[in-house]
Amino acid sequence: MKYYFAPLEGITDLCYRNTHRKYFSGVDRYYMPFISPTQNHCLTKKEQRELPPAESLPCDAIPQILTKSADDFLWAAQCCKNRGYTEVNLNMGCPSGTVFTKGKGSGMLTNLDYLAIFLDEIFSKSPVNISVKTRVGVEDPKEFSNILNILNQYPITELTIHPRVRRAFYKGNIEMDAFRYAVEQSKHPLCYNGDVTSLKDISYILNTFPTVSAIMIGRGLVADPAMLAESTNRDTLQAFHEELFDEYCRIFGNKQNAMCRMKEIWSMMIRHFGDSHQYEKKLKRTGDYETFRSLCREVFTNLSLVPIESSLLPYGESEL
Repeated sequence: MKYYFAPLEGITDLCYRNTHRKYFSGVDRYYMPFISPTQNHCLTKKEQRELPPAESLPCDAIPQILTKSADDFLWAAQCCKNRGYTEVNLNMGCPSGTVFTKGKGSGMLTNLDYLAIFLDEIFSKSPVNISVKTRVGVEDPKEFSNILNILNQYPITELTIHPRVRRAFYKGNIEMDAFRYAVEQSKHPLCYNGDVTSLKDISYILNTFPTVSAIMIGRGLVADPAMLAESTNRDTLQAFHEELFDEYCRIFGNKQNAMCRMKEIWSMMIRHFGDSHQYEKKLKRTGDYETFRSLCREVFTNLSLVPIESSLLPYGESEL
């Protein structure tokens, strides 16, 4: 089984990935937050920074592309190849309203005829391998059989499935029957993604779907960066946090911006600490950098690390 770190826009950037790799083991591959190419076919300064030469990275990383234009996809894929990457990931799962209404991400699932034309074009001309990340529908998981029928026609390197429909975003019901259908009917290696927050969740996937080739974890790994390591060590976790915070201060050149980024991370990581309610409110509300940094250190000093509860328990309690 392989384990992947999911791409989280605004969180798992180059700095986060490299720092995580330095302190924690267990992740086989990191997926980059998406590149969204435009018609002018020019990488922004941020995209150039976030897409360094593949050989310079300390870990295996896969660029993700978000677009509904075959021409734009192929241009971005060539940019990735020029930087040494041999695979890109097509994002067909992002549920964001601004993305969806433009027909990108999960919006691609609204017009399957157009999707087939798009896939014909990119798979016939792409200079690199293509993996795909998708949801199981827009409104109803019954849509998934038609989606999978189309995907089965193409040489997808690996198919990652987040078994929710678009309208569910990240908190609605997981459609485990739709994922089971994919296990039975997909012609491609499968990767499971969605609500993996603990080792119990990993055990559930391993036991229930033994033929799945990989598990992709996003928010669960931000909450517990050492989930896939042999053990969680408070000192290592704090060292990771301190270096990450310092790096953001350096990169952004602004302590307030660095604090805002760390607040996003703490909104998930605080779940790894017991009796954290009061600290959670203080970390969220403070606007002062020095106060925020002091609160972070108090959390590491005063609160105990606790296991994060399983999210997949309702779907297979007897398997855990």
